[in-house]
Amino acid sequence: MWRPDVPVLGPWTIEVTPTLIISTALATRDYQNVHHDRDAAVRLGGKDIFLNILTTTGLVQRFVTDALGPDTVVRGIRIRLGTPCHAYDTLTFTGQVFGRRVEVTGRTAAGVHVSGTVEVAP
Repeated sequence: MWRPDVPVLGPWTIEVTPTLIISTALATRDYQNVHHDRDAAVRLGGKDIFLNILTTTGLVQRFVTDALGPDTVVRGIRIRLGTPCHAYDTLTFTGQVFGRRVEVTGRTAAGVHVSGTVEVAP
C-alpha cells in the first residue's frame, strides 16, 4: 500500500512485444505453446501469447536493481501473478522501499499483472 513517507521507485514502462515474450520463454526453456504460438494461446482462452512467470520474475528483479543501483544484492523475491501480460501490452512497474523490502507492482491496461516483495541486502 502506498505511503507518502516512503521512497517511491519508478515508473518503469516496457512495451511487451511478441519478440520479448517468445525470446524470454525460449531463454528460460519454457516451451509451453501459449508463450510462442498465438493460435494455441487463443484456442486455450487467451487473447494472445503472454509472458511466462520466469520472465516476469526477471523483470521484477531488474526493476529493483536498476532503481537501487548496480551494487544491489537481491536476497529473495516473492511475487504473485494477476492478469496475463499479453503481446502488445504496456507493462508499468512501480515500487516503494521499506528498509530492505521493496514492494513492487507491475500493471497493464487490464490490471495488476504482478505484485510482491523483493528483499535486498543491507
